[in-house]
Amino acid sequence: MHPNYKWPEGKQAAFVFSMDVDADSPWLWINRDKADPRYLSHLEQRRFGLREGIWRVLDLLDRHAVKGSFYVPGSVAEANPRLLETLIARGHEVGLHGYFHELVTEVTDEQFTEALERSVELFVAQTGRRPRGFRSPAWEMTAHMLGEVKRLGFYDSSLSGHDHPYDLGGVTEIPVQWAIDDAIYWKFLGGGGDLAPPAAPGAVLEIWREEWLGLHELGGMMMLTVHDYVSSRAHRLRALDGLLRTVADSPGTWIATAAQLADWHEGSANAGRFSYDAALPRGIHAGK
Repeated sequence: MHPNYKWPEGKQAAFVFSMDVDADSPWLWINRDKADPRYLSHLEQRRFGLREGIWRVLDLLDRHAVKGSFYVPGSVAEANPRLLETLIARGHEVGLHGYFHELVTEVTDEQFTEALERSVELFVAQTGRRPRGFRSPAWEMTAHMLGEVKRLGFYDSSLSGHDHPYDLGGVTEIPVQWAIDDAIYWKFLGGGGDLAPPAAPGAVLEIWREEWLGLHELGGMMMLTVHDYVSSRAHRLRALDGLLRTVADSPGTWIATAAQLADWHEGSANAGRFSYDAALPRGIHAGK
């Protein structure tokens, strides 16, 4: 990565806490056309997030004075009409995350646009303001999706092309990374679909700490991504607490929301220095 990305006020590195508040939206999407939905166990595990889990995480963030970015599907906001305003009142950013956590492989371009615009309308109705950013369900994007994000003036936080903010197809990208997403270690729902037990929290904490310490040394940013019903279990909260303590003890760290990073990037000397075309490789449409 470039060693000369410039952070504000001489900061050395940046850290973002983010949560994808999926709740029951993926369950609703998977079962949208089923007359007889299965796996009540999946639904109840997901419901733990808004019943109890997210509040534990919010209290932990308060103890560390960390403000984060919460990406909320429209269906979750619609079913919980005070959620967005509560998150904002506690000092956090709220961003878009699809409507039913619809997957890019299962919707048309027109359906994506309808879901995005419907989510924006709902967020404005509930909060009185437009959200600043978008994160794609399952972190996948198409050229059409990126174009719609650009048209509506949002930053994106779905892709992994740098370890600091950059520009892709005219959109400010605040990058993510799978290794620092909790779902790949701990999303175990049962019902015959999971092949391995969840990882031990100590092992995950070691990965996350080492990634943070490495990025801090390199002058990059770490986007931690957790989910409302995944990282909020008691033993995993202890791992989160350990990571946040390490971040707080690292000198020259800017703890910010993704929106703050997007604003900084777009208004700083970094703008235009890390800019890339979003076109697919040549020959991809010919099957080469």
